[in-house]
Amino acid sequence: MSGASGTPYAASVLRALLAAGESVDLVVSRASRLTLLDETGISFRDAHWREDLREWLDRGADGKPGTFEADITDVRYWNAGDLAAGPSSGSYPSKGMLIVPASTACVAGVALGLSKDLLQRAASVTLKERRKLVVAVRETPLNGQTLRHLVTLDDAGASVVPASPGFYAGATHIQDLVDFVAGRVLDAAGVGHDLYRRWQGELGGGASGQ
Repeated sequence: MSGASGTPYAASVLRALLAAGESVDLVVSRASRLTLLDETGISFRDAHWREDLREWLDRGADGKPGTFEADITDVRYWNAGDLAAGPSSGSYPSKGMLIVPASTACVAGVALGLSKDLLQRAASVTLKERRKLVVAVRETPLNGQTLRHLVTLDDAGASVVPASPGFYAGATHIQDLVDFVAGRVLDAAGVGHDLYRRWQGELGGGASGQ
């Protein structure tokens, strides 16, 4: 997680990864902690990250408690300042990396190979090891510099997934729109999910609704 607005996207992706039986290495940047506090009122603390993560994953996009029973036994948390952490090395086993949400500062850092923190370093490792890197950029409008950085990431093999909800899936709640974006992120990563209704084509001139 980087410091862009959009912590509900990250929560939806995390819930779906855990539901799919995936193990997760979680890195929360310093800026994203501030965003999480602003958007949810939750302070993400190193010493109490399990409790804070459970509380966060139980929140819906509307900020109200949900019914998700967060089993986080398959989550390993790494401090963003720990450049000696497992994900900083190409020998550390990983299928790939998702940056959700991705700020323009994070995008620039990864595109330029700055590796100023664990988030950027892990992304650089993911690219050099030719693993899947999915970048869910959350900003608008995008200036030319950021667009060039995104093209650089695309050229390097990353999948750029703007946090742009689709409305054809019949969304009726904010969470539906959040889940659509999260689902597209997971699609790019090759992770199965049922977060949104997929387009099935048209039958008889209208949407099938299936």
